[in-house]
Amino acid sequence: MKPESIAEIKTKLAVVMTAEDAYVKSLREDARAGVQAALKQFDRRMEKQAALVRKLQEMSVFEKEAYANGHKYIAGIDEVGRGPLAGPVIAAAVILPENCDIIGLNDSKQLSEAKREQLFDEIKEKAVAIGVGLVDQTEIDAINIYQASKKAMMMAVEQLSAQPDYLLVDAMTLPIEIEQESLIKGDARSISIAAASIIAKVTRDRLMAEYSVKYPGYGFERNAGYGTKEHLEALETQGITPIHRLTFAPVKNYVNL
Repeated sequence: MKPESIAEIKTKLAVVMTAEDAYVKSLREDARAGVQAALKQFDRRMEKQAALVRKLQEMSVFEKEAYANGHKYIAGIDEVGRGPLAGPVIAAAVILPENCDIIGLNDSKQLSEAKREQLFDEIKEKAVAIGVGLVDQTEIDAINIYQASKKAMMMAVEQLSAQPDYLLVDAMTLPIEIEQESLIKGDARSISIAAASIIAKVTRDRLMAEYSVKYPGYGFERNAGYGTKEHLEALETQGITPIHRLTFAPVKNYVNL
C-alpha cells in the first residue's frame, strides 16, 4: 500500500487533539523527514494547548474557592475605557458555568483583536448570564471617571439575567449587598473577570468604530478614543466632537474655542 503523503498526514494531524492518539503513535515509527517535521509541529501545538489549559486552571482558583464555599452564581466584573479622551466607559459582568472550558481566557489587553472576537462569541454562547453597563462622556464629566466606572459596573450587575451570589471585581469594591472580592489585576487572575474584560472591550471597540463613521478623521476605529498622534492632530485641526470628555486634558483646552 502506498504510504500517506505528507500533505495528507498534516491534514489528519490538524484535527487530532491528543498526543496519545493511536494515529500519532503510529507516525512516530515513520522515519520520513517530512513526517517527523509534521510531528514536531503537532507537538508544539499540543504544548501550547496544554499551557492554555494550565492557564485556565490557574485562573479558576478564585471561582473554585467560591464554589467550595457554597456559592452558585459567581459574576466577574471589569470595565474598559477609563483612559480615552472620547466615548463612554463600559463595564461587563459575566457569570460563567462551573467547570468552564473556554480555553484562552485572559486579560483582553493581552489578546489580539481576532482572538478577542473569537472568545467574545464563545463567551456569549456559553455564559450563564452577561450584563453590560455604559456611562457616557457627559456623565463622566459630571461625576468623574472613577465614579462613572463604578456606576457602569453596578449597571452591568443589574443587567444580569441570573442573580449572582458572589462577585469577583477587578480592583474595585462595589456598594452593593452581594458578597464580593476585589482583585488587583483581576483580569489576568480570574477567568470570570477576564471574560468580563473581553465582553466590555469588544463591545466598546465596536461602538467606537461606529462613532468613527459619524466623526471621521480622529481614528476612533483604530484608537478607541485614546490620545494617539492621529487623534490629537484631529483635535487640533477639527476640534472636539459631542463624544469627547470635556474635563480630560487636552480636550478641555479646546472647549469654547
